[in-house]
Amino acid sequence: MQQQNPVSGGIELIIVDDHSTDNTARIVTEAAQELPFPVRLVQLAQVPGAPTGKKAAVQAAVQVARAPWVLLTDADCRVPAGWVQAYAELVATDAAARFISGPVLLTGTGWLATLQGLELAGLVGVGAASIGRNRPTMCNGANLAYRRADFFAVNGYQGNEAVPSGDDEFLLHKLHAAFPGSIRFLAQQAALVRTAAQPTVRRLLRQRVRWASKWRHYQTSAPQQLAVLVLLSNLTFPVGLGLWGFGVVSGVGVLSAWAIKLLADVVFLRPVLRFLGRPEWLWWVPVLQLAYGPYALATGLLGLRGSYEWKDRRLGAK
Repeated sequence: MQQQNPVSGGIELIIVDDHSTDNTARIVTEAAQELPFPVRLVQLAQVPGAPTGKKAAVQAAVQVARAPWVLLTDADCRVPAGWVQAYAELVATDAAARFISGPVLLTGTGWLATLQGLELAGLVGVGAASIGRNRPTMCNGANLAYRRADFFAVNGYQGNEAVPSGDDEFLLHKLHAAFPGSIRFLAQQAALVRTAAQPTVRRLLRQRVRWASKWRHYQTSAPQQLAVLVLLSNLTFPVGLGLWGFGVVSGVGVLSAWAIKLLADVVFLRPVLRFLGRPEWLWWVPVLQLAYGPYALATGLLGLRGSYEWKDRRLGAK
């Protein structure tokens, strides 16, 4: 944040400490003395009646924000120097915009990080495409912005407070319903936010179960239909193998269906990966396809339970 390019109207940085145990308050206080813009620290532990979690943190920040627009990212993310400027330029030229979704890139080395990055690249691409078709389905809370007044106009997270995740997509769907045609995707390299991939399979599954836990709480049909479509398309190959094993379908038919799905994914992902600066990940698409069916089914079913563990907290949606 210290390297942000200056923008008209200035920048105010609000950091919310959600009952952290890593000396956040001390670190922020010391860093604030060297930053070229005002910094405010909000500690949820000192807010009367404030619950824990991302939604409580975001709501606390929006409450005290002074600017007409709020940009959001996570503490474990890294933003480029032109991050705020890229959003400011879009806002200045598009008066109808009310919610802006930005791109996110996973970083790390090794096969696990690469497969995670490829998966997220697909989600970023789908989110951008759905916004382009004016049927927004998904976004990423690590990189987005919206008008402060609109947050209150749709009553923030009212109606889904019990769902720990979804601070991004529930609000996206609410704002689209209230203000059709006002959602944008910021396809700018200067706005690309980076965050580290999960280091282990166990932590990866916990994160994905957290993501999946919100699907059954969607109030609009488009994201639900998309989730089902993605799951069914990725189950085509493993189910086909099973049917081939029982002699129900031919091996040629199974391979043909898989080849068609593979080609479609490659065509879709190629421009996305080029934009993210990771064209070499395209070679990993066949590997991800082979593993994605059982993986998506497992995380989807576990997400339906509504409870999971994330960052040493046991969370659950009613």
